[in-house]
Amino acid sequence: MNTGVTISSISDYAILGCGSVGFAVAEELAGQDKDVLIIDRDENRVESLRDQDLDARTADIREAETAELVADRSVVLILASDVESNKRAVEHIRELGEDQFIVARASDPVSGDELSELGANIVINPSAVIADSALRALESGELEHNAASLADLLEDTAGKLAIVTQQSPDPDSIASAAALQAIATHLDVNSDIVYLGDIGHQENRAFVNLLGIELVQWNDVEDKSVYDTVALVDHDTTGDLDLEVDILIDHFEPDEDFEPAFSDIRPNMSSTSTIMTKYIQEFDMNVSEEVATALLYGIRAETLDFKRDTTPADLTAAAYLYPFANHDTLEQVESPSMSPETLDVLAEAIANRDVSGSHLVSNAGFVRDREALMQAANHLLNLEGVTTTAVFGVAEETIFLAARSKDIRMNIGSVLADAYGEIGTATGHSTQASAEIPLGIFTGIDISDDTRETLLTLTEEAVKRTLFDAMGVEGEGSNGN
Repeated sequence: MNTGVTISSISDYAILGCGSVGFAVAEELAGQDKDVLIIDRDENRVESLRDQDLDARTADIREAETAELVADRSVVLILASDVESNKRAVEHIRELGEDQFIVARASDPVSGDELSELGANIVINPSAVIADSALRALESGELEHNAASLADLLEDTAGKLAIVTQQSPDPDSIASAAALQAIATHLDVNSDIVYLGDIGHQENRAFVNLLGIELVQWNDVEDKSVYDTVALVDHDTTGDLDLEVDILIDHFEPDEDFEPAFSDIRPNMSSTSTIMTKYIQEFDMNVSEEVATALLYGIRAETLDFKRDTTPADLTAAAYLYPFANHDTLEQVESPSMSPETLDVLAEAIANRDVSGSHLVSNAGFVRDREALMQAANHLLNLEGVTTTAVFGVAEETIFLAARSKDIRMNIGSVLADAYGEIGTATGHSTQASAEIPLGIFTGIDISDDTRETLLTLTEEAVKRTLFDAMGVEGEGSNGN
């Protein structure tokens, strides 16, 4: 119900039913110099309230006449412990036809729904409020403890900190690494952000270049012994690093077993950038424009611009970062130029798409830039009615496959692992994943014009059939037209 009432400018209130909750609210409002009228049927309680210089009157909130006593009040808080009395009070106030803002106390979800139906604008359940407050306090205390533990571990670094991203780092991984590097610098600890694979996605390259984030390819590090502390952020494997992990921060449970000295895994958050923003706040740092922009983009990329698996923590983190971020840079990152190779792959994927229900699988043919497959999978996810995409192509005697999904019922990482885990490698999580499948018996053959189409046809049939089976659907052989 839209009452047109602006709460911040309200000065006149009525409280019906003044138990412990009502009295606490009355004291707070009176302390803010608000005009508060208290109605309660207990004469002794009313007398006690008057002794404390509060405006209190004796009346039964269940009676229709009581509604007339508060008809001139902009806001009415009905806070008796007896929910049935609260229902009658709401009912009588609404019968008067006055456009008052009503806050009513419930005891459970059912009574809450009933009060809303009777006309209460806001319904509160004290036990739920207390539980929520306790959980917030617990989260705050846990973060404070974790930040102190992380600081102790970082400050024990004698040489250098290695902050390890995903093998082919995405925005969330890069931003989280940049945030941890900022925290390390805040604590006077030297660090490098290192990665194993390559930064092939054009959007990711633009992200790194525009923000000036320095990443070091692990193979280019001449003296690896300088790193006596190792942190993994948004990354679940050390791969060929062969290093002992000291710090692990992620929003997904790792596939590999680690025993780090410090671990913060939060599956209830949609991005590691959200977690790192909380640490930035806890350390009470001045967040730089570059780090703020990186973290905000990391959150937006991981949640598909807040359209996928977004939590309140993601939104509050983004709200904190927003004033510090460079939005012109964000726009440039989000709209990188598309290379001719990527355009060719996307065109091939569109032409060869096979759609079954909301699932799309496409063969992009022979590719030179396998990162273009990821961009094609992202673009195809925007097609109407499509919730899951998988685009594959052949390069270097290997079938590379990139998949994306916004279907909350499907974990695309698990789907690829089930489909290709025994014959190749699959990595990823619920919304994005990739797989590499050796060509097997075709490896080493001379790919001429005569064999090219045959090879593509054979791989396409095998890959599509296996993937659609793993998704639990049947390929229709349709291009979606």
